Amino acid sequence: MKGLQSKGIARRNKMLLAAIQLFLDQGYEKTTTAQIARAAGMSPTSFFAAFENKEALLLTLTQIMFENQFGVAENIIGTGKNPVLLYAVETCIQLTLTEMNEHLRDIYMEAYTQPALMDYIHKHTAKKIAMIFRQYNKDFQESDFYEMEIGTAGCMRAYISKKCDMYFTLEKKLERFLRVTLGAYHVPDDIQRETIAYIGKLKIREITGQVMNKLFMALAMKYDFTFHEANTKKK
Repeated sequence: MKGLQSKGIARRNKMLLAAIQLFLDQGYEKTTTAQIARAAGMSPTSFFAAFENKEALLLTLTQIMFENQFGVAENIIGTGKNPVLLYAVETCIQLTLTEMNEHLRDIYMEAYTQPALMDYIHKHTAKKIAMIFRQYNKDFQESDFYEMEIGTAGCMRAYISKKCDMYFTLEKKLERFLRVTLGAYHVPDDIQRETIAYIGKLKIREITGQVMNKLFMALAMKYDFTFHEANTKKK
């Protein structure tokens, strides 16, 4: 039995490894399950022995990324800081990631679009949201934070979908996003200003490049995946 389980895990790992490399090289939409299987050194039909479909594979990838993002943000802000900074850093990293690599933008757009992935994001993030913003919403129930997360996740998707340009710069995008979402969670104006100023002082592109590597290092530890710097396009 253990042998069969190990074989199944190995198959999934190879499929996920191949999929991530293809997603980053050519995008999520253009990648087929047959391509993933062939890149993993298996027959096209063997993909479905590992994952129900491509969306199920992407759900696994999304879970890994979201499980690691808040942890990385915590390491950046350190201890003893207002937890609002945790939310600001984590969300700004997401937005910056999608500006550094177009195929990562595709992956995040899928994550914020597909129902199963959105359900995971809402449930996972709502717990963090409750811990961070309860101080400003003492009468909120868990369901209130969940419902608010649905709205702010929609805001995140909208900002991810809009590419930066010479007029709508990354810095402006981050500030606008934080003003909208922090206001929605009733964060006082002075805390909003302090949070936005904190983000403005960070070398967000440099930090995000490091975060990208850490996220894919987490994948490497779990799935023997190596992220290639060539896939990262810095602005």
